[in-house]
Amino acid sequence: MAIARKPNAALARKSDVNGAPAPGELARLSQLFGQLPLSPEQIRQFPLIEGSDEEPWDVLLSMLALDEHRALELLSQRTGLAFIPEPRGTESATRFYEVIPAEVARRHSCAGLESDGVSMTIATSQPMQPATFTMLEDLLNSPVRLVLSPRAGVANLINRGYEQKQDLVTEIIEEMPLDERAIAAAAGSAGQSTDLLQLARQTPVIRLVNMILFEALRRRASDIHVHPMETKLVIRFRIDGMLVDAFSPPLSLAPAISSRMKVMTELDIANRHTPQDGHTSVRVGSRKVDIRFSCIPTVYGERLVLRLLDQASTQLSLDEIGMTRAMQAQLLDLVERPTGIILVTGPTGSGKTTTLYAALSRIDRSSRNVMTIEDPVEYHLDGISQMQVNVKRGVTFAAGLRSLLRQDPDVILVGEIRDSETAQLAIQASLTGHLVLATLHTNDAPSAIPRLVDIGIEPYLVTSSLLACLAQRLMRRICQTCEGAGQAKDGSGRCETCYGTGYKGRLAVYEIMTMDDELRALTANRADAVALYEKAKAKGFKPMREDALEKARLGLTDEAEIYRVLH
Repeated sequence: MAIARKPNAALARKSDVNGAPAPGELARLSQLFGQLPLSPEQIRQFPLIEGSDEEPWDVLLSMLALDEHRALELLSQRTGLAFIPEPRGTESATRFYEVIPAEVARRHSCAGLESDGVSMTIATSQPMQPATFTMLEDLLNSPVRLVLSPRAGVANLINRGYEQKQDLVTEIIEEMPLDERAIAAAAGSAGQSTDLLQLARQTPVIRLVNMILFEALRRRASDIHVHPMETKLVIRFRIDGMLVDAFSPPLSLAPAISSRMKVMTELDIANRHTPQDGHTSVRVGSRKVDIRFSCIPTVYGERLVLRLLDQASTQLSLDEIGMTRAMQAQLLDLVERPTGIILVTGPTGSGKTTTLYAALSRIDRSSRNVMTIEDPVEYHLDGISQMQVNVKRGVTFAAGLRSLLRQDPDVILVGEIRDSETAQLAIQASLTGHLVLATLHTNDAPSAIPRLVDIGIEPYLVTSSLLACLAQRLMRRICQTCEGAGQAKDGSGRCETCYGTGYKGRLAVYEIMTMDDELRALTANRADAVALYEKAKAKGFKPMREDALEKARLGLTDEAEIYRVLH
């Protein structure tokens, strides 16, 4: 405890008659911080900075321009306090969550880790708050031992701890005035901050929405659905492709939740009768999460859907997304071609863009100019130029693609071929010395060719430009912790890794149809998908069901999941 108080106490110490430390004292204080590079001048300025009393550690991080993780590591080396990047609590810490009010834990970013019966070990991301630690000792009536952890890890620990004691949504709602005018006032007072970890400093409605977002990210949800019904409001998460019920707050909160989400995405709060779309970004510690928001009016109120893209958890590796080595070699041979078009097909949400970016990551971007046009730009990859579709400003796929062709590209990624004009431009680009990667909505690889012809591409253009069609689907992985049982191995209840589902994460199953002379001849004669499929299979084409069954044999997924996805 004394060690944790040194820096804060040192910064507050005064030496001369004017209340400011003398130069020699400033130099001595600077040395006390060890490897934390705080200069005497910065120490002199520290008390003058707004927020230095309430949030000294955050102010210090800002002054040092250090990443939180690195700063905590340096502080750990200086003070001897343990640094735990991903803290995990034990049942022995239950007393912390029973005694310490949730709002106190959140405001001071402190969470109980474990107790040895004498002292309580507490994880904190705000080490420079000695008065808080004294208060916790008084409330717990026992000494506390500090460890350092990033704020996202502490916030996660806090949520878990108070969930076990009481449902967190209920706890926040109980603080909330439920008459309409009060809710409207709460929603209207939304602040500008989008840091999900400042829960306790914001109004109840904002805290509720932030908590929903935080919980969705903790459970690896890709989407949040806010679904008003006749008598209730249901909030559901899409986890590994499946919708699951998460919360059911009072129906009277629906307008307030909608208003808060519209404020975050800069939409018209007063407009509740027409569909709206928007986007925003939020921070969870050092992680940045992009959010796409859509709302539509229904007979029971506005239905809201948020698409979450947590780039920190994105896996842009062909190994990670489940592609076999043989298929990887086949795909990499294709993306190394100088010209031609490669199509990746499948329904919405089947991982097409992830596969394309995983392939792009293997391209030599130092010697090839790689450019993309997407809606939206989902991933950020070093060494490529990305253009965002913006229909309101005239940037469509077709218009953007024309502009890209004037930028001397070698490789072009087209987010989606939606119409004849975009398809024509993509085909022409592939015929004029460019490699084009694009996505298309079809059920399987052979169907991509008739689809191109249907939207207006002449068969002779397809035969002379198309290199291959790749089709894919996403399947849930069997949870490695419980091996698909959904129950903890020690019999203590559901598996906390997969929340009792038996699955955690997803992998893709693929089929690749590469073009040859016989398939080109069929294409030139406008053959249908069935004829193309039969010919490709006779030449060695393996349907994705075979890939799925092989992955089931390896224990990565199971037959129930194959039936669900490919039935």
